[in-house]
Amino acid sequence: MLTGGQVPDCVAAENLLTLMPEGVNVVLGDKGYDSNKVRAQIEAAGAAPNIPPKSNRRYKPGFSKALYRNRNAVERMFGRLKDFRRIATRYDRRADTFASAVALAATVSYWL
Repeated sequence: MLTGGQVPDCVAAENLLTLMPEGVNVVLGDKGYDSNKVRAQIEAAGAAPNIPPKSNRRYKPGFSKALYRNRNAVERMFGRLKDFRRIATRYDRRADTFASAVALAATVSYWL
């Protein structure tokens, strides 16, 4: 899902969580997804949110650091995609053209 640079992560999460497949036990996310609404939506889907709390939260829900370590694979994938200058600087004006460039870069990165 492609959103604008000014759109907060938790707004996009609401739409993405509706696409979550059945049988997911734990949902990993970074601090950008730490909101009560996102946590409630994950729990309503029958999964447990594993999101580190923001530093300004009064009530800090617990999370597993051991499970959170697995999220680095996603971060490495984004880092690898940003090796492509066209992706890192987003030369494309249209969202569909940019999404196609990302798909092509991902194919080249992980096929070779």
